[in-house]
Amino acid sequence: MLYIQDASFVDWRTLRIRRGHLKVAPGPKGDVRFVSRIPQGASVLDCSGRLVTKSFVIAHHHLYSALALGMPLPPRAPRNFAQMLKLVWWNLDRKLDAEMVRACALAGGIEAAKCGATFLIDHHSSPNATRGSLDIIASALDDIGLSHLLCLELSDRDGERRREEGLAETNRYLSGRQGLVGLHASFTVSDGLLKRAVALAETHATGIHAHVAEALSDENDCIRRRGIRILERFSAAGALRSPKTILAHGLHLDKKERAIFRRSPAWLVQNQESNQNNGVGDFDSAGLGGRLMLGTDGLNADMLASTRAAYLAGRARGGMSPLDAYRRLRKAHEYLAVNGFTGDGENNLVILDYAPPTPVTPANLAAHFLYGLGRCHVESVISAGRLIVRRRRMVGVDEDKIREFTSKQAEKLWRRL
Repeated sequence: MLYIQDASFVDWRTLRIRRGHLKVAPGPKGDVRFVSRIPQGASVLDCSGRLVTKSFVIAHHHLYSALALGMPLPPRAPRNFAQMLKLVWWNLDRKLDAEMVRACALAGGIEAAKCGATFLIDHHSSPNATRGSLDIIASALDDIGLSHLLCLELSDRDGERRREEGLAETNRYLSGRQGLVGLHASFTVSDGLLKRAVALAETHATGIHAHVAEALSDENDCIRRRGIRILERFSAAGALRSPKTILAHGLHLDKKERAIFRRSPAWLVQNQESNQNNGVGDFDSAGLGGRLMLGTDGLNADMLASTRAAYLAGRARGGMSPLDAYRRLRKAHEYLAVNGFTGDGENNLVILDYAPPTPVTPANLAAHFLYGLGRCHVESVISAGRLIVRRRRMVGVDEDKIREFTSKQAEKLWRRL
């Protein structure tokens, strides 16, 4: 049992601040309660002067890109998004082997934990190291102490053999773990694969996790080849029927597609920083309703930075308040709860060493999240009632040994690139 001493506890739903001692029960169903005193000899974390609140969820991530930081440049500069995929990301994911997949999961998982995230919804790709890849990622995240909802990106881009391996790996993994059925963008997914992916998701009572309308070229491809737009295609195939379905990006959805999405139970993830980095457009939430979450798309694991980016983009368009942005950050908790996914209990907490020169109140806390708080303020992290980051150092895994391993795997990957 873990006790938190002298916390300024922020209720993540109401932003109410209450000071006192907290008792944090362990386990997936553990709760958090205020207590008047801490038992002698108990495990105690002194949080005097710190804010304590629920930790974060990355609603769309790509751990497989964790070893990309500082990698060699492509042979020529990509001139559009299609070239970005072919010259950079598809070149990288095809070079991954099982050891590299584990290194990516460890490196990305540690970064996520140190940024205050305790739950990762990941969209994985390693076409030439498919078999067992999801178990490798799950094992690495389990070792760190992070909860997860994984999928493997299914696609026709690497031929029949790789497609069948991906379907088999997805089916095997979902037979024993919670997860989703992943799809790459529409332009790499045949009608046959889309149909089989939907059937596989229905077999395992789960949803689809797919990139949609990230680039205008994706929409244009669907119109050219099928005479309809992407969400019309996905809806007709049944991909939007499940409330567990996650669509990522959605930058180029037209008015009709927005109505299709709004009538469905599916969820959509904004990845503002990644969109800007890839130059694919800006996210517009108009007409999409309230089932909107925030992700990083693998660019980083910093949900505070991603929320700030989403807020600034929304503010530039007009109409987004700090509270609106904060609520979008927290929507992932709702997605996980209403769909019965485990691992995002109330005993997932982040301790923030934040002492601004101005008052922090329930009325202005959302603004502090956007203009003041950053990953530098994440001091400790509790996952499922267990301390996994203490005073900015990992607990339970050897951070230095892992860094040595990931560095060697990165060098091996870069030689292949």
